[in-house]
Amino acid sequence: MLGRLFFWDTMYNAITDVSGIKVGHYTDKQAATGCTVILCETGAVAGVDVRGSAPGTRETELLRPMNLVERVQAILLSGGSAFGLDAAGGVMRYLEERGFGQETMVAKVPIVPAAILFDLDTGSSKIRPGIEEGYKACLAATEKETAEGCVGAGTGATVGKFLGIERATKSGLGTASCKIGNDIIVAAIVAVNAIGDVIDPKTGKIMAGPRNEKNNGFIRTVELLTGGTSSSKKNPLPSNTTLGVVATNACLNKEQINKLAQMAQDGLARAINPSHTMYDGDTIFALSLGDKVGDLTTLGTAAAEVVADSIVRAVQQAETLAGIPATKDVI
Repeated sequence: MLGRLFFWDTMYNAITDVSGIKVGHYTDKQAATGCTVILCETGAVAGVDVRGSAPGTRETELLRPMNLVERVQAILLSGGSAFGLDAAGGVMRYLEERGFGQETMVAKVPIVPAAILFDLDTGSSKIRPGIEEGYKACLAATEKETAEGCVGAGTGATVGKFLGIERATKSGLGTASCKIGNDIIVAAIVAVNAIGDVIDPKTGKIMAGPRNEKNNGFIRTVELLTGGTSSSKKNPLPSNTTLGVVATNACLNKEQINKLAQMAQDGLARAINPSHTMYDGDTIFALSLGDKVGDLTTLGTAAAEVVADSIVRAVQQAETLAGIPATKDVI
């Protein structure tokens, strides 16, 4: 894949390879939930693309090209379903204390778009990330190596849920980066919580999905769908959603960064099958930091690749949690 071919060996193969980005996690493994903050404290031009039909988001309308705000100071990805949007308040508090935000006549207002995934069926449904947890994720933020697997927003993530959570496979959070030419970096971080299967784009092999009855392999969700199997009794609610952030040090305006987010969604479709369903709220944010000059088609192509790489890493790095086995314990 492109991300592997262009991987910058002296860096972390993470979204923190883009200068100006910090990543922090709050993780509660006992309750199987958490949140992840992507800090860009001095500001980044931001865009978003929402493809799933069951999204849970905050401040995404500000990112549309026709709207006023040009820069954001952070993106929050959280578990806890709609309850988890409260964690953005902790990120705002952290940024306000440090003087970062949109300048107004009376105060600086931190701009923190957010999106959530449903993990209430994993671990405890009564414990969700809130203001304190969002604040703690900021305190843990680093510009160096980023933890992957069952951490942050990926703590309670699962995939292959067409037959219900009892046949799902544990997923998590992954990150990857690539270098274009000598100086342009494109990177992603993704929390993978899908009704569909995770597929290795290079081989077409299913890496995680609904487990078979012997718990030694997977059943393809597409085969279940086309075979007429109904998920209505097993999965009555939109209890999924894959969330991601793509970042680059190329200089892009608001229209261009929204296009980058749109192209990055192609990576999600390559690595998750099916994707963008009525049961998913798939959302990808994009951030532009820096002054490098890059071709948007090339940037978008790379963005799709690092998103796909991040999804693969999310299931590779996951561990069995809350009674749900990870891929490494199934095959």
